[in-house]
This record gives sequence, C-alpha cells and structure tokens, in this order.
Amino acid sequence: MASYYDDTETRPLQLLVDELKSDDVQLRLNAIHRVSTIALALGQQRAREELIPFLSESVDDEDEVLLALAEELGKGFEEYIGGKEYAHLLLGPLETLSTAEETLIRDKATESITKVAAVLSPSQIEGYYLPLIKRLSRGEWFTSRSSAASLYAPVYDVVSDVNKEEMRKAFAALGSDDTPMVRRAAAKALGPFAKKMSKEDVLSSALLVYKKLATDDQDSVRLLTVQDLIVISTPLSTEDIKKHLLVQLRSSVSDKSWRVRYMVANHFVELADAVGQDLVREELVSAFVQLLKDNEAEVRTAGAGQIPGFAKLIDQELILARLLPCVRDASQDVSQHVRAALANQISGLAPLLGKDATIEHLLPLFLHLLKDEFPDVRLNIISKLEQVNSVIGIELLSQSLLPAIVELAEDKQWRVRQAIIEYIPLLARQLGKNFFDEQLGNLCMGWLADHVWSIREAATINLKKLTEVFGVEWARTAIIPKVVAMSTHPSYLFRMTTVLAITTIAPTLSVEALRDDVLDPLILLATDPIPNIRFNVAKSLEVIAQTMGKIPEGSQVSQKRIIPTVESLKNDSDADVRYFASRALVQAQRAAAAA
Repeated sequence: MASYYDDTETRPLQLLVDELKSDDVQLRLNAIHRVSTIALALGQQRAREELIPFLSESVDDEDEVLLALAEELGKGFEEYIGGKEYAHLLLGPLETLSTAEETLIRDKATESITKVAAVLSPSQIEGYYLPLIKRLSRGEWFTSRSSAASLYAPVYDVVSDVNKEEMRKAFAALGSDDTPMVRRAAAKALGPFAKKMSKEDVLSSALLVYKKLATDDQDSVRLLTVQDLIVISTPLSTEDIKKHLLVQLRSSVSDKSWRVRYMVANHFVELADAVGQDLVREELVSAFVQLLKDNEAEVRTAGAGQIPGFAKLIDQELILARLLPCVRDASQDVSQHVRAALANQISGLAPLLGKDATIEHLLPLFLHLLKDEFPDVRLNIISKLEQVNSVIGIELLSQSLLPAIVELAEDKQWRVRQAIIEYIPLLARQLGKNFFDEQLGNLCMGWLADHVWSIREAATINLKKLTEVFGVEWARTAIIPKVVAMSTHPSYLFRMTTVLAITTIAPTLSVEALRDDVLDPLILLATDPIPNIRFNVAKSLEVIAQTMGKIPEGSQVSQKRIIPTVESLKNDSDADVRYFASRALVQAQRAAAAA
C-alpha cells in the first residue's frame, strides 16, 4: 500500500492503467472504486493533469464499470483535484458518460453533473456548464439530448437573464424533439425547471411546452405531464388556471390511455391542492368520481388511495352525496386490489364525517371489508381502526367489531383463522389492555388447543407479540398461568404446546418470570414419557439459558436448576433428546459463567 502514496513515482496511475486494461471486469470495476485513492496518491496537480484526461479517454468499457465511474466522479471528487475552482474539469468525462447508450449510466452521469454544478461559481457555470448543456441539447444522438433535459433546472436561478431566455428556448426545442425519448425526458424535467421560473416565465414559456407535451401522441410522454401540471398550476391564480389549463386537466382525466388516467388518480390530492378550492368544487369532484368509476382496476385502485386526502378538501355534504356512493361501490369491487386500497384508506373518512355519520355509513362497510376473502383487505381494515376508535369510541366499536372477529377466528378454513391470529397484536395495540382481556383473551388461549399445528404455532407467536405490547407483568397474570396449566393435560398435544409457548415467549420475559413461573413446570416435563416433548424441553431450556446469560442474577438459576436438568437429559435413551440436551448444556454453562 505504501506505493499508492508515493507522490514521486508514476506507479499509482500506472496501476490504474494496467487494471483498466485487464480482461477481468471485476478488476476494472475495483480500480474505478479506488480512483479517489489513486487521486490522493497522485496529488491534486497530477490528478488534474494526468488522471482526469485519462478518465476522459477511458469511457469505452462495460456498462457496470462506466456506471461506477459516473458515480465516483459525483462523490465530491473535486476535493482530490484542487477544490471547487477546478470542479469544472470533472464535466469533461461526465459529459461523455451522459451520452452513453445505457440509460442507467446517463442518469448517474447527469446526477453527478448536477452535484458538480452545486459547487461551481457563476463564472464557471457561464464558461463551462452552459456550453455543456448547449452541446448536449444539439447532439446528433438522442442520448445526449435526453440527458440535457435534466440539466437546465439546477443552474437556472443563478444565470443572467439573457442566459435564462436562451435556456427556455433551448428547453422548448427539446419538448418538440422528433424523438419520443427526448420528449419524455423533457416532460420529466419540465416540472423541476418550471419551479425555478417566475410566474411570467411560466405563463410565457413553461405553459407552452406543457401544452405541447400534454397532447403528445405517446402516452409515455403524456403521463409524465401530470406532475408538470401540478407544478405549473401552483403559482397561477384560479382565473389563469381556468383560462390556460382547464382543457388539459379535463383531457387528462378522460385520456384514452389508462396509464395517463392512473397518473392523474395517483396524484389527485396534489393536483387538487395546486388548482385551489374553487376549482376543486367546480371541476375536480366530478373528475374524481369519474376516476373512481374508471373501467380499469389500476385507475380505481389509485383513486381509492386518494379518498381521505381529497375528502379533506371538500365539505361533509359533498362527501356524503358524491364520494360515499363510490366508496360503497369500491367495497364490493371485483378487484381485490381496489378493495385493499380502500380498506387501507377508508378509516380516514371517520374524523371528517363525525360520530353519527361514521356509525351510519362507515361501520357497515368496515364489517363488510373485515369479512373479505382477500387477507390484505382484512389486515388493512384492522391496522387502521385507531382512527375510527377515536371518533366513535371503543365501546361502540367493540360491539360492532367483536362478532366479526369471533366469526373469523372460528372459521372452518384454518388459513382464515391463522390470518386473524396475525392481526390480534395490531388490534391489541389499538383497542387496549382492558378490551383485550375482556373480549379476546380467552379466544387467544383457545387457539393453543387448535387441531391444526400451524394455528397452535401462530398462537404461541401471538402470545409473544402480546407480551411485547402489554408487558411482562401482564403476561405473568394473563398468559403464563393458562399456558402452565396445560402442562399437566392428559393429551400429548397440549403438553407439547406448553413447551412451544414457553420457548417462544421466553426471550420477552424477565428473569423473575422465568425463574418463578416457568422453570418448574418445564423441568417437570423433562421427565415426560414422550421423547418429542423431552427434546423440546431441552431446546426450551437452551433458549432460557441464553436469556439468563444476559443478566448477572441469571447465572445462579442456570447453575442450580437448568444445568442439572439438561445433564440428566444428556443420558436420555433417545438420541435426539441427548443431542439437544448437549446444546442446552453449553448455553447453560456459559450463562453460569457469565457472572
């Protein structure tokens, strides 16, 4: 490594040259990742005079190598060549990379050019950056013109008015380019560019480019103009929007391409915020209803995700009259994705409607969605009940909700029962300890006796999560006694479930709970006549020993109670029992030695 920092020799650069000429792609890639180290070894002057020209000539390589080079040059590389006053030298290799055929390389190169631009002085921008944009914008290949589009916005607000006018004209030319890929790049870059413009320039320049792109024959271009519409609308008055943008707004909502309508639906709340309250009521309510009734499920899904956000912008009367019928239809949509999106958002309407309207209109929809055959729908409803709880109260919510949960918990399909078990911790966190103990505690314990193994396993994991929610003291009174009571059950399956439950919840328990409540019944099961139970006891003692080893006072418990038990199991007649007992003994001895 010493030779890398020998500033008197050419070895660092020669090493880079040799590695970049290697047939091994990985070697060349590693060389690029070390280019900052090479620059440091060469020193700032030689890095400027030798390394940068060499890198400019080394842009004919595998895509992953070029991608790495484009990234490295944007990581503050100017510090290795003398600081900000020489940062413009990095634009040379990056300009070449920004014309590459591979999109990822071009995107990374333009990203790095933007980072370099942030440290350039106004004179460097005028002398080096703007000429770079001009060359790229007039390039023969579409790749250079595509890259140019994203480079206008970063420096627009720091150049002279004359240059601003030239930049607006040059960007407009990109928006009218013959190649769809260039127009697509212009549509993507128009929003950030327009953000930097004054209102007058938006009306005289950005608006014209937007209208041209919004009527493009390629839907891949039109869909990108939705976000441009949001940006352009923001600084304009309601009258300006009505005069200049209303036609385009209506056209986007009714566009022949579902992908454009999807983009409108997906950004509808942003669009509504941008155009203002008057147009929301006059135009966008009807437009939103149209999107919620679209014939494409993807559009309806995106619209469903915007419901509560849009509802905040209108009054309760309009919500009940116009949106709620669409919500009811969406709750019965043929697409499970539409129903899932609605279930994830519908609870957001409760605070807007108030208690009475929520009880009358939303609760029936909650209960309907809670019985949906698609698991994500049920999960989304349950995970957002806290908002409903805050509006109508836990008592009323539980009266409505509990029958549906109980019905699902006893469903004949075990996968449905398992899905409900997985939702219980979410419910517990939202509905509180008292409600859980009164209404769901027995239900959770009942799952431990289910005839399906997966349900019993899920039930033990559920107990661990509930302990994390409500705390160890709650578990010592509400869970552990019931689990321990199963250890003397005549059925082998019940005794096995006890061991499984203890193993699962042990890491969440305190030393006191393990020592006083769990260990004795577990040790008794070490003499169970069923080998499967005995080796699972050994596995459980291993877990408990690990927990004990983390706490000083746990060492005595391991020494006096766990080690004797696992030593006896080491002499068991069953090979599996002996194996797991040996593992447990190692952990127990470590725990005993921890003090």
